[in-house]
Amino acid sequence: MSIDLFKYDGKRALVIGGATGMGAATAQRVAALGGEVIVMDVAEITYPVKQAIHVDLTQQASVDAALDEIEGEIHAVFACAGVGDGTPNLMAINFLSQRHMIDRLVERGSLPPRGAIAMISSVAGLGWQMEMETIGEILDTPDWASANKWLAAHPDRDNYLFSKQVMNAYVARQAFPLLKRGLRINAIEPGPTDTPLARANAEVWLGYAADYNRAASVETLTPDHMANTLVFLCSDAASGMNGESFLVDQGQVNATMSGGYVPEGGGEN
Repeated sequence: MSIDLFKYDGKRALVIGGATGMGAATAQRVAALGGEVIVMDVAEITYPVKQAIHVDLTQQASVDAALDEIEGEIHAVFACAGVGDGTPNLMAINFLSQRHMIDRLVERGSLPPRGAIAMISSVAGLGWQMEMETIGEILDTPDWASANKWLAAHPDRDNYLFSKQVMNAYVARQAFPLLKRGLRINAIEPGPTDTPLARANAEVWLGYAADYNRAASVETLTPDHMANTLVFLCSDAASGMNGESFLVDQGQVNATMSGGYVPEGGGEN
Protein backbone atom coordinates (compact mmCIF):
# COMPACT_ATOMS: atom_id res chain seq x y z
CA MET A 1 0.00 0.00 0.00
CA SER A 2 1.32 3.42 -0.97
CA ILE A 3 1.41 6.16 1.66
CA ASP A 4 -0.13 8.40 -1.00
CA LEU A 5 -3.46 6.67 -0.42
CA PHE A 6 -3.69 8.48 2.93
CA LYS A 7 -2.87 11.92 1.52
CA TYR A 8 -5.14 14.68 0.27
CA ASP A 9 -2.90 16.23 -2.36
CA GLY A 10 -5.04 17.73 -5.12
CA LYS A 11 -8.26 17.23 -3.14
CA ARG A 12 -10.76 19.76 -1.81
CA ALA A 13 -12.62 19.11 1.43
CA LEU A 14 -15.69 20.72 2.98
CA VAL A 15 -15.92 20.66 6.78
CA ILE A 16 -19.37 21.53 8.15
CA GLY A 17 -19.09 22.72 11.74
CA GLY A 18 -15.34 23.24 11.66
CA ALA A 19 -14.76 26.24 13.91
CA THR A 20 -13.87 24.21 17.00
CA GLY A 21 -13.57 20.71 18.40
CA MET A 22 -13.53 17.66 16.16
CA GLY A 23 -14.40 19.68 13.07
CA ALA A 24 -11.48 22.05 13.52
CA ALA A 25 -9.10 19.16 14.17
CA THR A 26 -10.35 17.45 11.00
CA ALA A 27 -9.94 20.54 8.84
CA GLN A 28 -6.41 21.09 10.08
CA ARG A 29 -5.47 17.43 9.57
CA VAL A 30 -6.74 17.49 5.97
CA ALA A 31 -4.72 20.65 5.29
CA ALA A 32 -1.61 19.05 6.80
CA LEU A 33 -2.10 16.12 4.40
CA GLY A 34 -2.12 18.42 1.38
CA GLY A 35 -5.83 19.16 0.98
CA GLU A 36 -7.58 22.43 0.26
CA VAL A 37 -10.12 23.07 3.00
CA ILE A 38 -13.41 24.96 3.05
CA VAL A 39 -14.98 25.37 6.48
CA MET A 40 -18.56 26.33 7.32
CA ASP A 41 -19.75 27.37 10.76
CA VAL A 42 -21.90 29.89 12.57
CA ALA A 43 -18.89 30.69 14.77
CA GLU A 44 -15.77 32.51 13.65
CA ILE A 45 -13.08 30.31 12.09
CA THR A 46 -9.81 31.38 13.71
CA TYR A 47 -7.24 29.27 11.83
CA PRO A 48 -6.08 29.46 8.19
CA VAL A 49 -8.37 27.84 5.62
CA LYS A 50 -8.85 28.23 1.88
CA GLN A 51 -12.40 29.51 2.35
CA ALA A 52 -14.41 30.32 5.48
CA ILE A 53 -18.19 30.48 5.07
CA HIS A 54 -20.64 31.68 7.69
CA VAL A 55 -23.77 29.53 7.94
CA ASP A 56 -26.75 29.19 10.26
CA LEU A 57 -27.64 25.51 10.16
CA THR A 58 -31.13 26.17 11.53
CA GLN A 59 -32.12 28.10 8.42
CA GLN A 60 -32.41 26.50 4.98
CA ALA A 61 -31.93 29.84 3.24
CA SER A 62 -28.60 30.32 5.02
CA VAL A 63 -27.48 26.78 4.17
CA ASP A 64 -28.38 27.21 0.50
CA ALA A 65 -26.58 30.56 0.36
CA ALA A 66 -23.50 28.99 1.95
CA LEU A 67 -23.51 26.18 -0.61
CA ASP A 68 -23.79 28.70 -3.42
CA GLU A 69 -20.47 30.19 -2.29
CA ILE A 70 -18.67 26.95 -3.14
CA GLU A 71 -17.33 26.57 -6.65
CA GLY A 72 -15.78 23.51 -8.24
CA GLU A 73 -15.58 19.93 -7.05
CA ILE A 74 -15.51 18.71 -3.46
CA HIS A 75 -13.77 15.39 -2.93
CA ALA A 76 -14.50 14.92 0.78
CA VAL A 77 -17.35 16.15 2.96
CA PHE A 78 -16.99 16.05 6.73
CA ALA A 79 -20.31 16.59 8.52
CA CYS A 80 -19.05 17.61 11.96
CA ALA A 81 -21.73 19.99 13.28
CA GLY A 82 -23.50 19.00 16.47
CA VAL A 83 -25.16 20.41 19.58
CA GLY A 84 -26.52 18.92 22.78
CA ASP A 85 -30.00 18.69 24.26
CA GLY A 86 -31.56 22.02 25.15
CA THR A 87 -30.45 23.71 21.94
CA PRO A 88 -33.36 24.99 19.82
CA ASN A 89 -33.71 23.33 16.40
CA LEU A 90 -31.37 20.52 17.45
CA MET A 91 -32.42 18.15 14.67
CA ALA A 92 -31.88 20.85 12.06
CA ILE A 93 -28.31 21.39 13.24
CA ASN A 94 -27.35 17.80 13.95
CA PHE A 95 -28.92 16.17 10.92
CA LEU A 96 -31.37 17.92 8.57
CA SER A 97 -29.06 20.71 7.43
CA GLN A 98 -26.17 18.33 6.84
CA ARG A 99 -28.36 15.88 4.94
CA HIS A 100 -29.57 18.80 2.85
CA MET A 101 -26.01 19.86 2.04
CA ILE A 102 -25.01 16.35 1.02
CA ASP A 103 -28.13 15.98 -1.15
CA ARG A 104 -27.49 19.28 -2.93
CA LEU A 105 -23.82 18.59 -3.51
CA VAL A 106 -24.66 15.19 -5.00
CA GLU A 107 -27.51 16.54 -7.12
CA ARG A 108 -25.43 19.28 -8.68
CA GLY A 109 -22.49 16.95 -9.36
CA SER A 110 -20.08 18.67 -6.99
CA LEU A 111 -19.03 15.32 -5.50
CA PRO A 112 -17.17 13.44 -8.26
CA PRO A 113 -16.68 9.65 -8.36
CA ARG A 114 -14.26 8.43 -5.66
CA GLY A 115 -15.57 11.18 -3.39
CA ALA A 116 -16.39 10.38 0.23
CA ILE A 117 -18.52 11.60 3.12
CA ALA A 118 -17.84 11.16 6.83
CA MET A 119 -20.23 12.19 9.57
CA ILE A 120 -19.88 12.53 13.34
CA SER A 121 -22.50 10.45 15.11
CA SER A 122 -22.15 9.22 18.71
CA VAL A 123 -22.29 6.15 20.90
CA ALA A 124 -25.76 7.51 21.65
CA GLY A 125 -26.69 6.34 18.15
CA LEU A 126 -26.13 2.68 18.98
CA GLY A 127 -29.21 0.52 18.71
CA TRP A 128 -30.70 2.49 15.83
CA GLN A 129 -31.83 -0.74 14.21
CA MET A 130 -34.44 -1.21 16.96
CA GLU A 131 -35.96 2.18 16.11
CA MET A 132 -35.94 1.75 12.35
CA GLU A 133 -39.70 1.95 11.91
CA THR A 134 -39.80 5.46 13.36
CA ILE A 135 -36.44 6.49 11.92
CA GLY A 136 -37.60 5.33 8.51
CA GLU A 137 -40.44 7.83 8.63
CA ILE A 138 -38.17 10.85 8.88
CA LEU A 139 -35.64 9.41 6.43
CA ASP A 140 -38.47 8.95 3.96
CA THR A 141 -39.18 12.69 3.99
CA PRO A 142 -37.88 14.02 0.67
CA ASP A 143 -36.71 17.43 1.84
CA TRP A 144 -36.06 19.75 4.77
CA ALA A 145 -39.59 21.20 4.85
CA SER A 146 -41.28 17.81 5.02
CA ALA A 147 -38.83 16.65 7.69
CA ASN A 148 -39.66 19.72 9.77
CA LYS A 149 -43.35 18.92 9.36
CA TRP A 150 -42.68 15.39 10.64
CA LEU A 151 -40.78 16.78 13.63
CA ALA A 152 -43.60 19.19 14.42
CA ALA A 153 -45.88 16.15 14.70
CA HIS A 154 -43.28 14.30 16.83
CA PRO A 155 -41.75 16.99 19.11
CA ASP A 156 -40.39 14.37 21.50
CA ARG A 157 -37.96 13.26 18.76
CA ASP A 158 -36.12 16.59 18.58
CA ASN A 159 -33.33 15.35 20.85
CA TYR A 160 -29.67 14.37 20.74
CA LEU A 161 -30.08 10.59 20.98
CA PHE A 162 -32.62 10.43 18.16
CA SER A 163 -30.52 12.72 15.95
CA LYS A 164 -27.59 10.31 16.20
CA GLN A 165 -29.73 7.23 15.65
CA VAL A 166 -31.14 8.86 12.52
CA MET A 167 -27.63 9.70 11.33
CA ASN A 168 -26.45 6.10 11.71
CA ALA A 169 -29.49 4.84 9.82
CA TYR A 170 -28.98 7.47 7.11
CA VAL A 171 -25.37 6.35 6.60
CA ALA A 172 -26.48 2.74 6.27
CA ARG A 173 -29.35 3.56 3.93
CA GLN A 174 -27.32 5.83 1.66
CA ALA A 175 -24.44 3.40 1.21
CA PHE A 176 -25.89 1.72 -1.89
CA PRO A 177 -27.38 4.69 -3.79
CA LEU A 178 -24.21 6.71 -3.24
CA LEU A 179 -21.99 3.81 -4.24
CA LYS A 180 -23.81 3.66 -7.57
CA ARG A 181 -22.53 7.21 -8.11
CA GLY A 182 -19.00 6.21 -7.13
CA LEU A 183 -19.28 7.76 -3.66
CA ARG A 184 -18.87 6.40 -0.15
CA ILE A 185 -20.40 7.44 3.18
CA ASN A 186 -19.41 6.46 6.74
CA ALA A 187 -19.64 7.86 10.24
CA ILE A 188 -17.83 7.67 13.53
CA GLU A 189 -19.42 7.12 16.93
CA PRO A 190 -17.13 8.94 19.35
CA GLY A 191 -16.92 7.93 22.95
CA PRO A 192 -16.58 10.71 25.55
CA THR A 193 -14.18 13.24 24.01
CA ASP A 194 -12.67 16.41 25.44
CA THR A 195 -14.38 19.04 23.27
CA PRO A 196 -15.99 22.42 24.11
CA LEU A 197 -19.43 20.77 23.84
CA ALA A 198 -18.43 17.96 26.21
CA ARG A 199 -16.93 20.40 28.70
CA ALA A 200 -20.24 22.25 28.82
CA ASN A 201 -21.81 18.97 29.99
CA ALA A 202 -18.70 17.56 31.66
CA GLU A 203 -20.32 15.64 34.51
CA VAL A 204 -22.38 13.53 32.12
CA TRP A 205 -20.43 13.56 28.85
CA LEU A 206 -16.92 13.13 30.26
CA GLY A 207 -17.83 11.41 33.50
CA TYR A 208 -19.34 8.51 31.55
CA ALA A 209 -15.89 7.18 30.64
CA ALA A 210 -13.95 8.22 33.73
CA ASP A 211 -13.98 4.84 35.48
CA TYR A 212 -13.06 2.96 32.30
CA ASN A 213 -10.21 5.33 31.47
CA ARG A 214 -8.87 5.12 35.00
CA ALA A 215 -9.02 1.31 35.01
CA ALA A 216 -7.22 1.13 31.65
CA SER A 217 -4.73 3.89 32.53
CA VAL A 218 -5.62 5.92 29.43
CA GLU A 219 -6.38 9.58 28.94
CA THR A 220 -9.69 11.03 27.75
CA LEU A 221 -10.10 10.97 23.99
CA THR A 222 -9.35 14.21 22.14
CA PRO A 223 -10.60 15.83 18.92
CA ASP A 224 -7.41 14.63 17.21
CA HIS A 225 -8.40 10.99 17.79
CA MET A 226 -11.68 11.63 15.97
CA ALA A 227 -10.08 13.71 13.23
CA ASN A 228 -7.57 10.96 12.45
CA THR A 229 -10.37 8.44 11.93
CA LEU A 230 -12.57 10.79 9.91
CA VAL A 231 -9.72 11.76 7.62
CA PHE A 232 -8.82 8.10 7.10
CA LEU A 233 -12.43 7.23 6.21
CA CYS A 234 -12.49 9.82 3.41
CA SER A 235 -9.05 8.87 2.11
CA ASP A 236 -8.39 6.46 -0.75
CA ALA A 237 -6.89 4.09 1.83
CA ALA A 238 -10.44 3.37 3.08
CA SER A 239 -11.90 2.74 -0.38
CA GLY A 240 -13.62 -0.48 0.69
CA MET A 241 -15.40 1.03 3.69
CA ASN A 242 -18.97 2.15 3.11
CA GLY A 243 -22.24 2.46 5.02
CA GLU A 244 -20.68 1.91 8.45
CA SER A 245 -20.70 3.79 11.74
CA PHE A 246 -17.46 3.07 13.58
CA LEU A 247 -17.02 3.19 17.35
CA VAL A 248 -14.05 5.34 18.38
CA ASP A 249 -14.16 4.87 22.14
CA GLN A 250 -10.98 3.01 23.15
CA GLY A 251 -13.03 -0.19 23.31
CA GLN A 252 -15.31 0.91 26.14
CA VAL A 253 -18.66 -0.16 24.71
CA ASN A 254 -17.57 -3.58 23.47
CA ALA A 255 -15.44 -4.32 26.52
CA THR A 256 -18.41 -3.55 28.77
CA MET A 257 -20.96 -5.47 26.69
CA SER A 258 -18.72 -8.55 26.48
CA GLY A 259 -17.79 -8.58 30.16
CA GLY A 260 -14.16 -7.81 29.40
CA TYR A 261 -14.55 -4.75 31.58
CA VAL A 262 -16.79 -4.67 34.64
CA PRO A 263 -17.66 -1.14 35.76
CA GLU A 264 -16.84 -0.09 39.30
CA GLY A 265 -19.58 -1.34 41.58
CA GLY A 266 -20.49 -4.08 39.10
CA GLY A 267 -23.34 -2.11 37.53
CA GLU A 268 -23.68 -0.27 34.27
CA ASN A 269 -21.02 2.36 33.54
